[in-house]
Amino acid sequence: MRETDGLRAGPASQQGMRRANLALVLGVIARAPRSRAEVAADTGLTRAAVSSLAEELIAAGLVVEEGPATPSGKVGRPGTALGLNPRGPGGLGAEIGVEHLGACVVDLRGEVRSWRRQEIRNRDRQPAAVMADLAELLRRAVADAGLRPAGLTLAVPGLVGDGGGGMLQRAANLGWQDVPLAAELRLALRAAGADRLAELPFDVENEANLGGLAELWLGGAPDHFLHVSAEAGVGAAIVIGGRLLRGARGFAGELGHVPVHPGGPRCACGSHGCLEQYAGEAAVLRAAGLDGIRGDWVALLAERAELGDEEVHTALAGAGRALGTASAGAVNLLDPAEVVLGGGYAQLAPWLLPAMRAELAARVTVRPWSDERLTVSRLGRRGPLLGAAVGVVRAIVADPGRLDA
Repeated sequence: MRETDGLRAGPASQQGMRRANLALVLGVIARAPRSRAEVAADTGLTRAAVSSLAEELIAAGLVVEEGPATPSGKVGRPGTALGLNPRGPGGLGAEIGVEHLGACVVDLRGEVRSWRRQEIRNRDRQPAAVMADLAELLRRAVADAGLRPAGLTLAVPGLVGDGGGGMLQRAANLGWQDVPLAAELRLALRAAGADRLAELPFDVENEANLGGLAELWLGGAPDHFLHVSAEAGVGAAIVIGGRLLRGARGFAGELGHVPVHPGGPRCACGSHGCLEQYAGEAAVLRAAGLDGIRGDWVALLAERAELGDEEVHTALAGAGRALGTASAGAVNLLDPAEVVLGGGYAQLAPWLLPAMRAELAARVTVRPWSDERLTVSRLGRRGPLLGAAVGVVRAIVADPGRLDA
């Protein structure tokens, strides 16, 4: 999700001012229900202006009157509280994983109204076939939710260029390269009879980035953190000052391809000794003696580890050491307040954390560090899909005028 930068700078036309004030009022209401008088006090706008803007937001289906506002202690009857409309436009998230597809709809309050996940092996499948399955999943999710989506964000396990257009440049674990995902999904949605969904504004984003943004928005993470996650590969999101660090071309966060043992095995990326060769799906399963096993590898490892499987414990400890080594380099370079373990790693955290903590303690010595700064996401594997859907409604709140633009 490309975070909104607000309205573009330029001459303040009357229309532009009204659009900015709509965003200002909706932003206050989004934090908590407020009376018109409270919104006026919070924004510095006149009550008359707030009333006019509120009526416009109500007419657009973004705001509803919820009943009497909480008494403020002032003389007189409390005003009517304005809140986000739970039946208003929603956010639609989609996810393509190596072993699954996902679809999620959230309302304006960020509450999940529909959640669907389909276990399916997508590695080396043709993009058109994957998109056909995803389109059907999205169609069903929207029907379940009973909301009108205002946009769609697709989470993918690969490099997405920053030039717009929904182009996936490379997804090694899917076997895809230079795939116009947005165009492919629009075609699939039309073929599935979901023409209205095909006309939505689309965004395509790396799944690790969306997991990190979800942690920022929903998981209680600080404004400076490193979010390390895994599905088939290993990814990271770097959040600095409450914003995602993308890098010059949008490719920041490829922690899985940081070398932890330069002389190690060859990686799918073409380099040697990458973190992914020690802490990715294939590497951990191989070390655990489970090479070739298909299905939910995270759940399988967690189950075996809980049963005391020593080979699995050893494999996860090795992955933890590699993760700790790579994370220590990032900590020394970026100085995050926390390292958050998310995605599949959150479920495997009990067996990864001891080795990670030991490596971080040994390698982060030029600045203060403590075990408490290595935390586990409470969103876990739901993060990327939640980030995709919630990002859509956050963009609406940040600029409600976009719905009429």
